[in-house]
Amino acid sequence: MNHSSKIAVITTVLLVGFASNSASAQAKNAATPSPQKAGLPNEATVEDFLRQMFGWNQELTWKIADIRPAEAQGFSEVTAIFNTPQGQQVFRVYVTPDQKFALTGDLVPFGADPFAIARADLKAANGPSHGPADSAVTIVEFGDLECPACKAAQPNVAKLMEEEPKARLVFQNFPLETIHKWAMLGATYVDCVGRENNDALWKFISTVYEHQGEITPENADAKLKEYAKEAGANPDTVSACAAKTETEKRVRESMALGEKLGVTSTPTFFINGRKVVGFGNTTPYDVVKAIVDFNVKSAGK
Repeated sequence: MNHSSKIAVITTVLLVGFASNSASAQAKNAATPSPQKAGLPNEATVEDFLRQMFGWNQELTWKIADIRPAEAQGFSEVTAIFNTPQGQQVFRVYVTPDQKFALTGDLVPFGADPFAIARADLKAANGPSHGPADSAVTIVEFGDLECPACKAAQPNVAKLMEEEPKARLVFQNFPLETIHKWAMLGATYVDCVGRENNDALWKFISTVYEHQGEITPENADAKLKEYAKEAGANPDTVSACAAKTETEKRVRESMALGEKLGVTSTPTFFINGRKVVGFGNTTPYDVVKAIVDFNVKSAGK
């Protein structure tokens, strides 16, 4: 990438706040839109809008995922999942209070410290971690073991942590269980392997991604148990833990944290509260590295 191209990419990323409209983005929940509430556009209107805007494209289909009040007072937030030849995309629009106009993209936090609120919310992130516990730079990843985009991002994550030894990485479970049939089971295994052996957890995640295409809903339990053993965890202990009700409860608490932070696709990263999606795809490695470097240097002031 030449210098001018790199600047253009960085400028685009800053302007859109790392919007999640990437070909590799996966839907959190594309099955059931929120119930109709007063003041929100109804599903029929949204469907008509999408048909008028995108019906010309014969290769595109969609499903309305959510209609809810936006963080910006008076606005409505509409999320749809587009299916394209390149994969799934998250499409989001913000509808004005009079329902006459819509803005596309993501709302970007504003202020002298725009990521302070997300940073405060992320204090609740309690997933497995590696890196210095007292690091001034924390990277929180919301991931899903069945997600192809998470698998694709894994080499970039490993490279980043090797090149940034002062940073800390936290993995938060965010299984897209509506579209990924063994993702919830995978998340319970992540929780349990991490509780038994934190070092083994990172090898377990890497191994699962490596064999992701071989895992099916029918063989997932046996495969995950096998990979837990390979990683150095006790497979029987982990399997028993994964089956417990309280384990799924912890996974759902992690999912609730992601939802609070506006996570709709995996992997989604937060670098000291700054949301980043499309790592290694729409958001190049060099851009993410530059953001982490900036935070490391800022923390040293």
